Amino acid sequence: MNIIYLSSYDLFIAFSLIILLGLISFKNKLEIHRPLFIASIRATIQLSLVGLVLNFVFTGNNFYFVAGIWLIMLSAAGYEVMSRQKFKEKGIRRYSTGTFSMFISSFSVLLLTLAVILNAEPWYSPRYAIPILGMLLGNTMNGIALGMNTFSNLIKNNRAIIEQRLSLGETADESIKDFLTESFKTGMIPIINSMAASGLVSLPGMMTGQILAGNNASDAVKYQILILFLISAGTGFGILASLKLMKKRIFDSRDRYRMKDNFDI
Repeated sequence: MNIIYLSSYDLFIAFSLIILLGLISFKNKLEIHRPLFIASIRATIQLSLVGLVLNFVFTGNNFYFVAGIWLIMLSAAGYEVMSRQKFKEKGIRRYSTGTFSMFISSFSVLLLTLAVILNAEPWYSPRYAIPILGMLLGNTMNGIALGMNTFSNLIKNNRAIIEQRLSLGETADESIKDFLTESFKTGMIPIINSMAASGLVSLPGMMTGQILAGNNASDAVKYQILILFLISAGTGFGILASLKLMKKRIFDSRDRYRMKDNFDI
């Protein structure tokens, strides 16, 4: 199978659809044209720069370059999680909760994948390590952001119920169990929907990319199933870790409600 390479002109034809949508938005005052154009240009610049960097890293095959990119990716994901919260934690914890949760979940899954499942040589092979971590962080970031935001909103809006439960002798864990469950489910919904629709409604991105690149469809399917399982596990572990860390900030060591002291409300 011959690979069809894209030219700048081909990409401009695709961009013309964005222009058309922007013009429709402008004419009908839908107020989406400006952020749409900015996002499109930003994505083009960012991906172009990433392509240059990855070519350099793939050629060098150096652990320190790979680790540096990992750190940048993790930091950016942590910032995105923080920016999506309605009620942010005070101090450095507003960044560290989401970032640490993603580090624990995504990197543990990544190391298992590289060292055991793929048995990559070297284990930090950038051709595998960087794309896989990117997919893990992207989905884990969304799940954690949704879970944390839902959790903080539920805890804030149901303070009276929580304090009543505490006054009746329930522990902090018992008083928020239903809120934690709902938050966990909310964070997991996107990846569960993605897995349920895979193959029937949509062809996931990694599988589509491999097929377009000329790889065997059966091999592409195996890789996509692997990635879906990894993303699901990484997202679930990350959400659980972030909610547990938030709980420690919402209550003190004596199970007293302290959200106002530790969050910007």
